[in-house]
Amino acid sequence: MKKILFMTLLFSFAILAGCSGESETDGTATKEKNLQIVTTYSVVYDIVQNVAGEQAEVESLAPIGSDPHQYDPLPADVQAVTDADAVFYNGLNLEAGNSWFRKMIQTAGKNGKKDPVFRISEGVEAKLLESGGHKGDKDPHAWLDVQNGITYAKNARDALIKIDPENKQAYQENADAYIEKLEKLDEKIKQKVADIPEDKRYLVTSEGAFKYFSAAYDFEAAYIWEINDENEGTPDQIKSVVDLIENNNVPALFVETSVDPRSMETVSDETGIPIAAEIFTDSLAKPGEEGDTYIEMLEWNINKISEGLTN
Repeated sequence: MKKILFMTLLFSFAILAGCSGESETDGTATKEKNLQIVTTYSVVYDIVQNVAGEQAEVESLAPIGSDPHQYDPLPADVQAVTDADAVFYNGLNLEAGNSWFRKMIQTAGKNGKKDPVFRISEGVEAKLLESGGHKGDKDPHAWLDVQNGITYAKNARDALIKIDPENKQAYQENADAYIEKLEKLDEKIKQKVADIPEDKRYLVTSEGAFKYFSAAYDFEAAYIWEINDENEGTPDQIKSVVDLIENNNVPALFVETSVDPRSMETVSDETGIPIAAEIFTDSLAKPGEEGDTYIEMLEWNINKISEGLTN
């Protein structure tokens, strides 16, 4: 029923999208007002907003706290994409669930090579999934390694300059200042990790979203299921992670803010190991709460992981 509703909504807006879309002939935007930019989810939203600054109005399609793997676009989303001067998405299969992003882009008439649709993860060395029907697919969670976040910021800068060259200096300055903050964050995470004994650096989460993070910051990543659009919390998955925890004296468990905690609660009950904290993966916190920016979400994560694994 969801798929039927989704397709109905898309087709109902196809004519409107075609009529209201602006033609892009040279990849640049006519600057009469601030750029209108659409991003697929909150992490990309925050990175692009920091680079765009006052030159653009940026919005996110997937609401705070939702799962961008399986988002169901609304009619207003189709119109926003149609009207946008630029669209930024993560790629690496993040928006591939039900092909929602591809269908929406096609309906909005922005599926040509010259259309301003940018994969912000361009240039990231992808890690591959290893289980089930997704074996060999790209793992989308690259942003959890700050160095990849820096790549995202550089890609946002280059894309904004391409579509709005008149404000090149502003985008360059914004990006430089933001990247400096990200470099400091990267160093802070490494310093925090150095204080965690090596034999305690097991990061056990519900979804296997921390491969990039773990490779960058010297953790062993473990999880119940590998990616959110597969079967989640099956008996075999629970048994596998329970065995790993018991065999490696894992001191703490973590559950993501954007997933159902019940599977991890079952693991905690079976092992006697506590869930130390909620941490962020696919979404920022709500505005005004701790973790409501890309930098703050990663600061929250490393603080909670450090506390959980050293107490």
